[in-house]
Amino acid sequence: MASPVSPPRGMRDFLPAEKAKRERALGVIRASYAAHGFDEIETPVVEDFGRLHSGLGGDNEKLAFNVMKRGLDADALRAAADADDPDALADLGLRFDLTVPLARFYATHRANLPQVFRAVQIAPVWRAERPQKGRYRQFVQCDIDIIGEGGILAEIELLTATLAALDALGLEGCSIRINDRRLLIGMLEAFGFAEAEHASVLITIDKLDKVGPSGVVEELRGREATPAAVEALEAYFAGAPAQAAGLAEAEIAAALPAGVAPDAVAQLAAIGLALREAGVAGVLKFDPFLVRGMGYYTGTIFEIEHPDYSFSLGGGGRYDGMIGRFLGEEVPACGFSIGFERIIDLIDEPEATHAEAIVLVHDKAADPTRLLALKAQLVARGARVRLERRTKNLTPLLDRAAAAGFTSFALVGRETTDAAELDLKSLSA
Repeated sequence: MASPVSPPRGMRDFLPAEKAKRERALGVIRASYAAHGFDEIETPVVEDFGRLHSGLGGDNEKLAFNVMKRGLDADALRAAADADDPDALADLGLRFDLTVPLARFYATHRANLPQVFRAVQIAPVWRAERPQKGRYRQFVQCDIDIIGEGGILAEIELLTATLAALDALGLEGCSIRINDRRLLIGMLEAFGFAEAEHASVLITIDKLDKVGPSGVVEELRGREATPAAVEALEAYFAGAPAQAAGLAEAEIAAALPAGVAPDAVAQLAAIGLALREAGVAGVLKFDPFLVRGMGYYTGTIFEIEHPDYSFSLGGGGRYDGMIGRFLGEEVPACGFSIGFERIIDLIDEPEATHAEAIVLVHDKAADPTRLLALKAQLVARGARVRLERRTKNLTPLLDRAAAAGFTSFALVGRETTDAAELDLKSLSA
């Protein structure tokens, strides 16, 4: 008995109907981003090992698929393993996100790019995750980034473009949680956590949605974090709202310990005001405990949420320090990524791009020249056309065609030479 033939764990094949739905959804996203002035780029699927493991990717660096150097013999492999030296084994790696490649891309091509560069990247990335529902080892990211704009215009454009893309996909009811890393650090300082504790405390706070305030406090005590600071955080949990419904400056300040990062508070309020004046109201929620796990964020951070789902549908933030690692000078940058693999199962099938999608059912002995002439006539008028050989039972054939997005069919007669003579019948009947 033959053994099962399956893709590698955490990776998937897509049948034609699934692939068509994905491509149509990606087309909607691309068109929406293009309408907002973003230009699409492409980067290699691999980057230098040292660049991928330079501390820019946070915990994702631990999940990178590394590409072994060519020509290593058994002795070299053993020596590298004994020395626990991954640099000796690999010189390249598959990209684990699109942000690190974008930073490298900008550093490479800066002279040929506008002063403020608005980029779209839609491509697969790879992480050595533990496969589970909704978490894959190969998945598509849909990123937009603005490089070179240090003011809040970058955040405003990213938020409005992302909301427009979600709206174009028909995904209603989304809101965006927003915070600022400077506020998080200011809160930790106000509570009394030592600077050396900040990274580990934020890792624990990032679990708030899963374990609740009591779980966060319990874990911090188990980690022996500064006791007085943990008590101050516990008191804050008891008295402060988890989220503020808007981005009014007074509302944000009221949700924070007194005097925390007033510049960041004013900036978030300005973003909220600009979006309200642009007619985007009721979708932004200030969340003082939104963390975002990537260590490269330096300012504003945001996540997409939906009331029907417990998981984030995308997110991003400002990462002003990353590109400077490649250029030797600071360049402001901000980005937003839609979680494509999560939203694709939540949206309805996007409309087909062809007004007609027709299956021409023909006999085995049909003249190929005549069939191609009929097909060419239909394609010329904008239809999508597929030729299918007639079977004894037409039902399975037509069901598969309908599932693939075809809307009508016609039986090709022996003498039919003009597409106008075809008797088109609906596949939805």
